[in-house]
Amino acid sequence: MKKTILESYFKFAKSGTTGKREVMAGLVSYFTIVYIIVVNSMILSEAGIPLNGAILATIFISAIGCIFMGLYANMPIILVPGMGINAMFAYTMVQGMGLTWQSALACVSVSGLIFVAIAYSRFLEVINASIPSSLKEAISIGLGLFLLFLGLEKGGLITAGSATLLQVGNFGSAEVIATTLTIILAFVLFIRNVPGNFLLTIIIGTVIAYICGTINLTDITFTVPEVSEYKGVFFALTFVEIHRFEFWIAVFSMTMVLVFENIGLVHGYVNSVGQPDRYKKAFQATGISVLLSGLFGSSPPVATVETAAGIATGGRTGFTSIVTGILFIFSLLFVPVIKVIPNSAIAPILIIIGILMLSNIKHLDFVDFSESIPAIMIIVMIPYTLSIPDGMAVGFILYPVLKIAAGKAQQVSKPMYFIATLFLVYFVIGVIS
Repeated sequence: MKKTILESYFKFAKSGTTGKREVMAGLVSYFTIVYIIVVNSMILSEAGIPLNGAILATIFISAIGCIFMGLYANMPIILVPGMGINAMFAYTMVQGMGLTWQSALACVSVSGLIFVAIAYSRFLEVINASIPSSLKEAISIGLGLFLLFLGLEKGGLITAGSATLLQVGNFGSAEVIATTLTIILAFVLFIRNVPGNFLLTIIIGTVIAYICGTINLTDITFTVPEVSEYKGVFFALTFVEIHRFEFWIAVFSMTMVLVFENIGLVHGYVNSVGQPDRYKKAFQATGISVLLSGLFGSSPPVATVETAAGIATGGRTGFTSIVTGILFIFSLLFVPVIKVIPNSAIAPILIIIGILMLSNIKHLDFVDFSESIPAIMIIVMIPYTLSIPDGMAVGFILYPVLKIAAGKAQQVSKPMYFIATLFLVYFVIGVIS
């Protein structure tokens, strides 16, 4: 009976998947993105949020975002606090603009309200239709290159150079040896299409890291983070600084980044699973999760790039994201264990996903330079600046400029001119602040 209910709600057969495959995809998605609990919490603590409270806020908003995405939009999209957005929250809004972290959470909620208003209005269709397909494809490709770079860096295969920007890592170190062995394993499992290959990579990769001596299992204790600190984080947002110019600058910048970053991400994912009709609901679910994040005490979630891991494993419906969300709840018991999963076990998965996303470059038009140059600039600037919004801004500003230069101004929609202007303002604000 349960199987029938799940099938009728999530439509496994229609989506070309099975319940077992969806569970496996959810597991892979979780283990690929679970690092966000530790990383996001540490960044939030830099803004002044108590660390244990930040851990719980990250877990709760990730669980709620994933489960809501699965139930409402029936999409395998993983919603967790976004990297880059969390840095903007802590280092720009709090440390740079001088807002308290409570006021910064209020900024997140206001951005969420604007996001939801756009998601449930006709403006979403207008904005989505006005963005050229070349730029949408470029965002996906740029994210792939970003993931590839992140995987190489996490695994220690590339490091900051002394005489150059980057250099090859130390292949004599235990960490790089563990990464190299795990990458070889990951490629073999992937090419042979072994079921659950990503999950196996993480498990075996962790064992390899233990054998290489890069992780320590003796300090693992099954304890739940102290809940008392979360009482001061949940619903801690305040609007006492709403009169400050910096408050509204923060709201504007965050809204810009969230809306356009998620338009590109969500668009790419719904198309990759062959369900473009679910785009609007998926975008709406993302907006509601952003709104809730300000209340739960976290920087806002995004349709994370690690979603591609679950999709690559075969996830096609919202049951994938629900499994991931449930695992986030259970992670309350296993935070010490999660901290043990090494970068060398995660890096190979990021590398493979990045390679898969790069294949979208075949859809770009390299004959028309007014189309290809803005797209290529997005592709290279996202990983080179380590910033999704900055990379997007470069391409979105260049697009109308080059179309005008090519005598093709009529090919640029009026909303696109407005969007380009907004991104230009975003850059100016960044310089001022």
